[in-house]
Amino acid sequence: VQLVESGGGSVQAGGSLTLSCAASGYAYMCKCLGWFRQAPGKEREGVATIDTGAGTSSYVDSVKGRFTISRDSAKNSVDLQMNTLKPEDTAMYYCACSTRTFGCTWYIPDFGYWGPGTQVTVS
Repeated sequence: VQLVESGGGSVQAGGSLTLSCAASGYAYMCKCLGWFRQAPGKEREGVATIDTGAGTSSYVDSVKGRFTISRDSAKNSVDLQMNTLKPEDTAMYYCACSTRTFGCTWYIPDFGYWGPGTQVTVS
């Protein structure tokens, strides 16, 4: 499975960005697709996940109501629509795939495939 993110950039607080992740290879094996982020000096954290079978999504509390994860199965892509961005959203954002049969968790080791990341800066 290969994952490549796009759509990052710099935006003012209150603005919006949409991140996209293109999956290729054995992308059909992904039971869960997720977006994670890592700010300088901080641990990587889960932001949003989507179960590729059930279509259900989950969000970390800090982004609920502001971020929306969606999947386009025909295009093998997963997007993260980010609204009302805050400076604390500044981080490198990563797309990840879990092939675990039990679906989505927040446990980072469950995600065996990662993209290189895309930077989001909110000022």
